[in-house]
Amino acid sequence: MTSRGAAIRYARALFDIALAEKKDLARTYDDLKAFADLFDGNEGLRRVLTNPAIPASRKRGVAEELLARSSGVEPAVGKLFLLLAERDRLALLPGIRDAFEARLMDFQHVVRAQVTTAAALPADQVAAIREGLKRATGRDVQLEARVDPEIIGGAVARIGGTVYDGSVTRQLERLRASLTEGH
Repeated sequence: MTSRGAAIRYARALFDIALAEKKDLARTYDDLKAFADLFDGNEGLRRVLTNPAIPASRKRGVAEELLARSSGVEPAVGKLFLLLAERDRLALLPGIRDAFEARLMDFQHVVRAQVTTAAALPADQVAAIREGLKRATGRDVQLEARVDPEIIGGAVARIGGTVYDGSVTRQLERLRASLTEGH
């Protein structure tokens, strides 16, 4: 099993447990994210917790200490953290966080989108684009607006793996292709 596959399985199990126990899924995600971010952001801690020369029992001790210092962690997240330490799989934490977030967003009918324009858009235009994407997808949209002067004008929207390219640069490329095909 790949690391990505294992992370997805752990995330699915945590999500299903939190859902079955009627826990606050956002809080569960926040607790999971806090541990994954700590793991990602602390080079020394990450080296210790992923070092194969350090026995799993010592890693569990570190995990227990981190849990003791964290107040009010969802029990399922704490159990997962300890389980990963026991099985020497703490390196999966960032992948579990990302997979849990994707599952949570799907459950909440939220999709991430990016819109790239040549110049910054005013807030009302960003809101209009968000509403248009919401109508098109039937889901709430978390929209990230980016600026890339190289697209000259127009916009490029990305929703998941789908790209809607209405940029002037792309239109010029199509025009160039059609003119070169004609000769």
